[in-house]
Amino acid sequence: MGMMQEFREFAVKGNMMDMAVGIIIGGAFGKVVSSLVGDLLMPPIGMLVGGVDFTNLAITLKAAAGDQPAVLFGYGRFLQHVFDFLIVAWAMFMVIKGMNVLKREKAAEPPPPPGPTKEETLLTEIRDALRSRS
Repeated sequence: MGMMQEFREFAVKGNMMDMAVGIIIGGAFGKVVSSLVGDLLMPPIGMLVGGVDFTNLAITLKAAAGDQPAVLFGYGRFLQHVFDFLIVAWAMFMVIKGMNVLKREKAAEPPPPPGPTKEETLLTEIRDALRSRS
């Protein structure tokens, strides 16, 4: 088998295609989540916490000297990213929880039990006929 044939089989396997579609959808969904957090969740949360922004928090390790800028230990930006991550994670949890509720409501109605097969019906008739003889 040639290398091109092996590559073609690898590239069009179901799992590979599913992963590609998932990555594309995930990228598009990332924009939706970013908008949800940045445009809908962060403004009210910012109002509640008084516009707290941690990005400027830093410890000066070496003061600025002449043309050399100061060396900063910028822990504030890290804290802001952690805070943003927690908000995004909470928002995603709530979205997934809502989707699961909708799935449960949809799946709450159990399907009706299947009726007897032709073979079961025939065996039942044979059993009843044998009982009536004895």
